[in-house]
Amino acid sequence: MIDLKITGAVAEVVLNAPQKMNALDESALQELHSAYDDAAQAGVRALVLRGEGRGFCAGRDISNVIPATDDAYDYLANKVTPLLKKMAAFPAPTFAAVQGACLGVGLGLAIATDVVYVGEKAKIGSPFANLGATLDSGGHALFTERLGAHRTLDLIYTAELMSGADAVRAGLFSRAIPDEELLEFTLAKAHAVSEGATKAFLASRQLVAEIRDQRLGLWESMENENRVQGELCSSSDYSEGFAAFQEKRKPNFSGN
Repeated sequence: MIDLKITGAVAEVVLNAPQKMNALDESALQELHSAYDDAAQAGVRALVLRGEGRGFCAGRDISNVIPATDDAYDYLANKVTPLLKKMAAFPAPTFAAVQGACLGVGLGLAIATDVVYVGEKAKIGSPFANLGATLDSGGHALFTERLGAHRTLDLIYTAELMSGADAVRAGLFSRAIPDEELLEFTLAKAHAVSEGATKAFLASRQLVAEIRDQRLGLWESMENENRVQGELCSSSDYSEGFAAFQEKRKPNFSGN
């Protein structure tokens, strides 16, 4: 159910099971692992994750799950979390085009992506109150950080879903785009970024992750910026960017 398309320097990873809103079983998770590995091996300089049909990803495929024998911890800790870590460490900028349902593990896929563009009518939240389960795949961290404890628990207790437009207004994701324009917009941004200074972009991703995960203050973060900028001085793209500026032309970045 996972397709991989590569056009130029951009990989497109497609969740292709629209009949079940792209819900993911263990086999699909392994296919996603392989798609990201193959895209990395191909040396792409940007990646787009999207879902076919009306929804991005409705989460875990529970159609055949038997609660009495289910090992949710194994599925999440040993199947989902390693995939999300791989996605977050992909060696190029990543984008997600999120339409319709983005729930559970589907929300986790978005959280693990660098830039998330959502359709204005997307549905984002925690439907688990109706299952006797709880939000997973990083949802508690994202919601609490961006929405605060009260709004987070409101969403969890009520199982009410936010629209994509509301989620962006609340600071959850990058931009809300009219649904019919979402994929074209996302692909255009990814192709533009694929021509940029990839090494510098990944340095910024690491700096942002350190601020988020280590709760760094201004001066600690600034020192890390100083160090990274010094390291970038020896990169090919740093030299090309300065040369292009001084020669008044468009830079031709190699990603190195």
